[in-house]
Amino acid sequence: MSLIAKIEIGLRGSAREEVSEKNTAIAYGSGSINVFATPAMIGLMENAALSSVDPLLPEGHSTVGIKVDVEHVAATPVGGFVEARSELLEIDGRRLIFKVEAFDGKDLVGSGRHERFIVTTERFLSKVKERL
Repeated sequence: MSLIAKIEIGLRGSAREEVSEKNTAIAYGSGSINVFATPAMIGLMENAALSSVDPLLPEGHSTVGIKVDVEHVAATPVGGFVEARSELLEIDGRRLIFKVEAFDGKDLVGSGRHERFIVTTERFLSKVKERL
């Protein structure tokens, strides 16, 4: 079976998170204001893409994030919610390119592109261990 047999352009995913003290710029050390952190937004965007693709891969395979190019354009306060959405735009062998966006129920708060790469989990982890 092909690694991408079930993966098609247009595939969509989403992930949602409440803004709390644990995912603010202060908590991440990425800023000094108590709002949703840019690294938290990026993680949520990656999760949206991951959740759309990984369930469709053959057993023993996964994806890893390899590139993120996003803008964080609006702040979301503690108590709000952020939803990230992904759409698969391109398949280039084992490289997958997604459009990603994040919304807070009122406005777009971030957008950009995210790339993931399909890996054989065991082989990937073996290479990681070699780096020790």
